[in-house]
Amino acid sequence: MSSDTQSNRAHNFFPWTIQATQDQAVEIAGGEGVYFWDSQGKRYLDFISQLFNLNLGHGNRQVIQAIQHQAATLCAASSMVRHEGRERLGEQLAEITPGDLCKAFFTNSGSEANEIALEMARMYTGRQKVLAKYRSYHGTTMGTLTVCGDPRRMAVESGPPGAVRFFDPFCYRCDFNLTYPDCALHCADALERQIVMEGPDSIAALIIEPFTAAAGGFPSPPGYLRRVRAICDKYGIVMIADEVICGFGRTGEWFAVDHEDVVPDILTVAKGLTSGYVPMGAAIVNRAIADHFEQQMLPIGCTYTAHPLACAAGLAAIEQYESLDAIQNSRKMGQVLAAELRLMKERHPIIGDVRSQGLIACVELVRDRNTKEPIVEFNTAPPLVDEIKAQFIERGLYLYVRWNLILLSPPLVIEEEDLRKGLALLEEVIEWVANRAS
Repeated sequence: MSSDTQSNRAHNFFPWTIQATQDQAVEIAGGEGVYFWDSQGKRYLDFISQLFNLNLGHGNRQVIQAIQHQAATLCAASSMVRHEGRERLGEQLAEITPGDLCKAFFTNSGSEANEIALEMARMYTGRQKVLAKYRSYHGTTMGTLTVCGDPRRMAVESGPPGAVRFFDPFCYRCDFNLTYPDCALHCADALERQIVMEGPDSIAALIIEPFTAAAGGFPSPPGYLRRVRAICDKYGIVMIADEVICGFGRTGEWFAVDHEDVVPDILTVAKGLTSGYVPMGAAIVNRAIADHFEQQMLPIGCTYTAHPLACAAGLAAIEQYESLDAIQNSRKMGQVLAAELRLMKERHPIIGDVRSQGLIACVELVRDRNTKEPIVEFNTAPPLVDEIKAQFIERGLYLYVRWNLILLSPPLVIEEEDLRKGLALLEEVIEWVANRAS
């Protein structure tokens, strides 16, 4: 173990992992565009945008210069004061978010954005329960982790009361053994029945990722989000769209809810808000919720709300999404990605399913296509998972592997040549896995 690795291990915790496994953690020393490199000069094609957040890629000069200029002008400010960047970013978000979403509470992360959204929903409705999918991840605070269905919650159960989970709109592994579209969105009908049984007057909010990322890698089937919106309207439930990962062009639209013309009551964002250049999140609420707190106390806050450096990064990132046509490129390259993954599935029986929307995708590996038996069982981490990760790292391809899922989320500015290069490396590893698992 090198001295640098020993120092990292001795004095730093790494998230979501057994600490001893971080001896082989990838090092990053610099980056440009869709590539980054370590201190030895080895280059990696960043096929996951670090952690779904570097939507503009590494080293975007305009965003960097905006941060530098802000640091020289106004480097810090209390969350209790006004400043130009805070006002302008709030205005920008009101312009690009759908419908009457109009007012943002700025945070430092997606976890905090979702935490604030849950707190606001409970205060606004006077109710306590929150509905979330079994396959969902909404953050690492006690409140968000307790609500979500991801197995990471199990370490802190039982947390704050009121979490209610429902079955997912996951067509490949339908909990009702039905097939879309013949199912007529039976999962939405089941959700409504569950709401009735729980007592609608006890439910403050329903939180949902329009594209489920780390907890399963699947989009919501067409029509599902509209049904959820209608159900929430019927029972007075606050609909929270968690777009921490899928917002800011990731799915080929500004926001994933835009594919369905759905307007949530609260939309949460982070990651792509600043393209990951400065930590920042936001809970953006509709007019009714904003008006409620005009006359009611909002007893929540944090020191670094609307930090000037983060606001500068957010404003510059939004400008770059527009000037670089990044969202259009996400849509265009997403079509290439989807087509190539479908062809890859035809060539390799170990691929049970491929799912994508814009430039976020999932490849699900199985032992048997007919039974859909996964090569790695849900919520397990056998040696094969680390071996698969090592194969990608050896080839200089950086992406996300969890259980039997391989998640891809390259920067929105990726060009077709680099996209195809990454897919070729992906296929090499899939061939290796097929031989290893046989």
